[in-house]
Amino acid sequence: MSELRSRALLARLIGFATVSRDSNLALIEFVRDYLHGLGVSCELIYNTERTKANLLASIGPAVAGGVVLSGHTDVVPIDGQPWTLEPFSLTERDGKLYGRGAADMKGYLASVLAAVPVFLASPLRRPVHLAFSYDEEVGCLGVRSLLDGLPQRIPQPALCLIGEPTELKPVLGHKGKLAMRCHVHGAPCHSAYAPYGVNAIEQAARLIGRLGEIGQRLAAPEHHDARFDPAFSTVQVGVIHGGTALNIVPADCRFDFEVRALPAFAPQAVVDELQAYAEQTLLPAMQAVKADTAIRFEAISAYPGLATAPESAAARLVAQLCGSDAFSTVAFGTEGGLFDQAGIPAVVCGPGSMDQGHKPDEFVSVEQMAACDRLMDRLAEYLSNNG
Repeated sequence: MSELRSRALLARLIGFATVSRDSNLALIEFVRDYLHGLGVSCELIYNTERTKANLLASIGPAVAGGVVLSGHTDVVPIDGQPWTLEPFSLTERDGKLYGRGAADMKGYLASVLAAVPVFLASPLRRPVHLAFSYDEEVGCLGVRSLLDGLPQRIPQPALCLIGEPTELKPVLGHKGKLAMRCHVHGAPCHSAYAPYGVNAIEQAARLIGRLGEIGQRLAAPEHHDARFDPAFSTVQVGVIHGGTALNIVPADCRFDFEVRALPAFAPQAVVDELQAYAEQTLLPAMQAVKADTAIRFEAISAYPGLATAPESAAARLVAQLCGSDAFSTVAFGTEGGLFDQAGIPAVVCGPGSMDQGHKPDEFVSVEQMAACDRLMDRLAEYLSNNG
């Protein structure tokens, strides 16, 4: 076994099967008890059903200018994935630590928790705050209740370090996301009399075609931002349901679509254009056949993009901690945009790579974990020397 400060805690965290559809309380209560055992008090912020909770803890003086170490406790499912190792038990092999969430992002959480004794032993002049959330993987849902009351709980931080896997390279930006569901209600009839009905699938297809046109416009060079890959906002339909039999004009069709938006682009504009097309072009013809036909839009989830300025104090601090100012962006979303909206500058930086995240036999390397442990040591030193 390798000598790694955070290894034992990573094993414990991976052992909790915190898939987003299930409770995270067993893990959160373990973390609470671990912190209490070290003399650190914390607060649990529950969901309405009290089946899940965020955790917030602070170490050091209650002054402004501290650093929030933020991570989510939930993981994606293993269903249908060809794992060759036990997903909810840590396996170490050839310098890699395997298990669901090892990269995304229990490796970071383990490193943070393993550094708590270091923070406690340091003469901190500014605080470190631990903010662990739930339901990030299904739309960054849980962290919102934590952020709602954060100004009343802690003094204004200087930085939130989001520990998503970036190979410990500082990331200043990512796209936002808006996920929507469209319900089309038509008028069924025998397919032999199709003109007397309203085919919900055909109307949905027209809407999907319009989404494709919008996506093509967004991909035009004048809308590009070269910091991102792809360099433009994207639109895609991922799920569609409709119809019951070939000889029945379908009464209903439902499809889900998403907009992955550059930070400067408001994705609601896509929905507004599609809704205007539905109301002004499709619905009049549909309702001329049957008055109770309808097209409805429903929001599924959303989170904002992130675009922290390279010249900001937060970016300079992370560059100092990482030893690199080679700032970049990532394609996946994080809770960083929500922290930024709450007035806390955010940067994404954590151990491992998202190339391993969400996949079977997910892993984080021992080397990356050791490097993250050292980053926590540098953070303790920085908070002790800057008041």
